[in-house]
Amino acid sequence: MLILLILFTGLLLAGTVELWAHKRKIKQIPYRVHVNGTRGKSSVTRLISAALRAGGRRVFAKTTGTLPQMIFPDGSELPVYRASKANIIEQLRIFRVAAENEAEVLVIECMALQPTLQSLCELKLVQATHGVITNARADHLDVMGPDEVNVAEALLGTTPVGQKLFTCERDYLKEFQTACDDRGSELVAISLDEANEISDEEMLGFSYVEHKDNVALALSVAKDFGIEREVALKGMYEVTADIGALHEFSLDYFGRTLILINGFAANDPESTEMIWDIALARHDDAQQKVMIINCRADRPDRSRQMGECIAGWAPADYYVVIGSGVYPFMQGALESGISPNKLVYAERMSGVEIFEKLLSISTPHTMFMGICNIKGPGLELIQFFKNRSISTVIGR
Repeated sequence: MLILLILFTGLLLAGTVELWAHKRKIKQIPYRVHVNGTRGKSSVTRLISAALRAGGRRVFAKTTGTLPQMIFPDGSELPVYRASKANIIEQLRIFRVAAENEAEVLVIECMALQPTLQSLCELKLVQATHGVITNARADHLDVMGPDEVNVAEALLGTTPVGQKLFTCERDYLKEFQTACDDRGSELVAISLDEANEISDEEMLGFSYVEHKDNVALALSVAKDFGIEREVALKGMYEVTADIGALHEFSLDYFGRTLILINGFAANDPESTEMIWDIALARHDDAQQKVMIINCRADRPDRSRQMGECIAGWAPADYYVVIGSGVYPFMQGALESGISPNKLVYAERMSGVEIFEKLLSISTPHTMFMGICNIKGPGLELIQFFKNRSISTVIGR
């Protein structure tokens, strides 16, 4: 009993010391931008940091995304090392690196899902001077649900105290305003008209197809830092697209043109349908259009949700189901009206095995697009195509 008491006391003291040290690191970084939301967090993190760099700020940034990256003041990047699964404690390391290198601004993407942890990340780990929530959509309903409004409420856990919260969310502004009132912060909501003020010509400055909402959000934050619009945009044009961007890989395989669009990072129905439509428009001349759904056994609600939605989208010729725990998707798809003849079962296959399966249903000109999850076989398939083809970034 005495040994347990000593161990507990030791752990408590160690935790207290670590928290005290982290508070010092927070104070050493004058501006902290905490980016949260359902879709576009990594893109917005990159856009904001690029805009602030162009405005002369010494900026460090950290994206969580597909592969976590630390972005330095010169725009260079290094992967964030993880010994095991993702853990919010890694944010402490990011703060330490930024503080020790005299960061003026840290732009950091929220990596928590549990509503309580999201709030904890803001109130204890980040204490943002600028909060950002891109949007609130129906994703991770098993953790933040059951409904989309509950997702919005969970994300609002990262509302800063006594500062500003920037958002392009438009459906739940009442909830956003309530959260801001509760924490004494000002809500800066970007309207659709404001986003559309960014001209199509200005959007052509990006080397990939970025979303106006993301750019408008970044411009609004940059403006709050006193950075002129033209300067901020110029900086954003230099952004390196996240690996989760819609990379397109074109492969000439023994006379067959096979195109893979990496939409695996899209995992909510609204975003996924949008990029599916983009893919169809870009490749309307393809003889066959195939959707690849990467399921995860630990994301059954997401798989089921996708299965229930795809019947209402523009149809694919085939739906290739990969990954693990595919039953919820298959059940949802069949119940929503997808013909069993269009479903191609490829559960737990490797990237190479999936490619062979894709070959078996391909025509001389086939477009494939992956959705739902990027990890595991999704990433393997991307790497397989990447190593054998020409890559083009078409958006996120």
